[in-house]
Amino acid sequence: MDTSPLIPFRLSALIIALLAILPSAFAEYKTEYTVASDGSGDFFRIQDAIDDCKSFPDLPITIRIKEGRYREKVTVPAWNTKLSLVGEGEVVIAYNSNFKAVDRGRNSTFFTATLEVLANDFTARNITVANTSGPVGQAIALRVEGDRCAFYECKLLGNQDTVYLAGEGNRQYFEKCHIEGTVDYIFGEATAFFEDCVLLCKSGSYITAASTPQSSAYGFVFNRCTVERAEGVGEVYLGRPWRKFARTVFIDCDYGDGINSEGWKNWGWEKPEQTVFYAEYIAKGSKKVAKQRVEWSHQLSKSDLSDYSKESVLAGWEF
Repeated sequence: MDTSPLIPFRLSALIIALLAILPSAFAEYKTEYTVASDGSGDFFRIQDAIDDCKSFPDLPITIRIKEGRYREKVTVPAWNTKLSLVGEGEVVIAYNSNFKAVDRGRNSTFFTATLEVLANDFTARNITVANTSGPVGQAIALRVEGDRCAFYECKLLGNQDTVYLAGEGNRQYFEKCHIEGTVDYIFGEATAFFEDCVLLCKSGSYITAASTPQSSAYGFVFNRCTVERAEGVGEVYLGRPWRKFARTVFIDCDYGDGINSEGWKNWGWEKPEQTVFYAEYIAKGSKKVAKQRVEWSHQLSKSDLSDYSKESVLAGWEF
């Protein structure tokens, strides 16, 4: 008997069967986790949930963290890409570590972070990250060494060196975050855009210390941010260059009356006007401010602003 008419039917059935199992092939790993300190989730600890995630996943993975205070150091390794940490309620990740306690030589600072993100395509939402060492020197709360890392409505709490943004060419984004510290509390070589954030100065020192590589067109850009001071704190500086090609720009930010009239310090670099780029766009009173600022800083015009949009600064990253 001629069975040739059945062949197309059998092929079609095989294709349908293969298509049916393809989604499960991509979902052979968990894409949703819950962490809860009361035991109601998949894990008690955030790090344990991260360690259970598939490396280099095809699909994004979300870890939802129930309200609570998690006393642990958390690391997102380079292979845990496409990971989101989402706080549900008031979530605090707290850890006590500082330069002296680490005691690993001149680079001890970089080992002190409460949360260190080494992976690309990381997102954090509604999480507080705190280094609880107090005013004892360098003590990082957040260290980011991944590309395309975003933080929404997070609180980053520390003193000296609160937030370290690392990696030449890496792009990082902060929206509606609260960041506080004392000395150089936002520092590093990455390209970062801060939007609608609050910067709380806990001492009369420096907000930023960029170490922008010479090859990077942008360093740190602050858009519509608010600078606040803790009670009793005197005037502060917008920044000083950790390395001589530092680039930092403040656009339409609310300083109150807390910024020193000079605006910036040069950290001892000779002829900073030849290498450092520090600039501001102030809608009101810009001429008065320009006269008071150090002569090697810049005042932007409205026509310059398109060059400092989120899309320009973080070019190539689709949110």
